[in-house]
This record gives sequence, C-alpha cells and structure tokens, in this order.
Amino acid sequence: MIATLLFAAAIAADPAPLPAPPEPAPRVAAPARPAPLADADLREFAAIAGRKVVGRPVGGPYATADKVLLLARDDKGIPAITASIGFPARQSLPAPPRGTIAIIRLHQRSETIVPGPTADDLAFVAANRMPLFVIGEWARPAPMWEVAWVDDAVRFRTIGEVGEIGPWRD
Repeated sequence: MIATLLFAAAIAADPAPLPAPPEPAPRVAAPARPAPLADADLREFAAIAGRKVVGRPVGGPYATADKVLLLARDDKGIPAITASIGFPARQSLPAPPRGTIAIIRLHQRSETIVPGPTADDLAFVAANRMPLFVIGEWARPAPMWEVAWVDDAVRFRTIGEVGEIGPWRD
C-alpha cells in the first residue's frame, strides 16, 4: 500500500514527458522490374542448369510439352531455379509470376526453318521485357539462344555451352 502511494506521488510530482512524434515511415520502393538483359552470372547459370534438363522426360498431360524453368535470385543474390513445369509446345507463355528474373524454355523440336527462338518466344519478350533463354532439345549439344529486349527491340543471340555469347540478331 505504501509503495502504491509513493508510486502515485512520484507520478504526480514528475509528469511523464510527452512521447516523441513518430518518425515518418521509410519509403518502400516499388519492386524493380527484372532487367531486360540478363547478367553474366544469370546467363552462365542458365547455360549450365538449363542444359542439364535436356533429354529428361516431361510428366503431365501434354504429349509434346516444352520444359519451362523459372529463375530468380535467392536471399544471397545467387541465381536459382524456382519452378520447373511442362508447358504445351505451341502455346505462348503467360506473364511470369512476381520475383521471376528470367525464364528458360526447352523446345523438343525446332519449329522454325532456321533453328532459333519461335515467334511466341519473341512475343513473350516483347510483352514482358524479361530475358528468355531458349534451348533446343532436338540436337546434341543442345543449341541455346538468349532472347532479350535490347535498344527498344527484341533481339536474340547464341549462347555457348558455358555462357559464351554471340552477336545480337534481329
């Protein structure tokens, strides 16, 4: 009882200071869009990890499915495969999920006269401004192309077995 009276007297004698006004919340930047052109480490990762998938069967309801690998960076900034799915071969890819920084698409057979990215691959990059790596499973070693938004246009180039690059083509 005496302690309660002393506590009440102390509060009455020395009013508590007013709390400081809250500091404004730090501005949260909107998540950055993925770069339209892949970094060298991402390109090398796609060249190695993507080609490891070549020749593996695709499970699911599609008889002739392409393999699609979604790439993102882990909490240490290292490229990683975040999803691996089968996708109908003659269908355009939908917009990628948030956090995806690039996509690898493995085609089972060439649909173009000169092997390379399909019209759907080029349209995906034009719509999403995101790097797309296309790998052809019809040959060994599997040919690979990087499709990217460069100088306000969709361009592609060959990628060698360990990430070496060729010139950009329209």
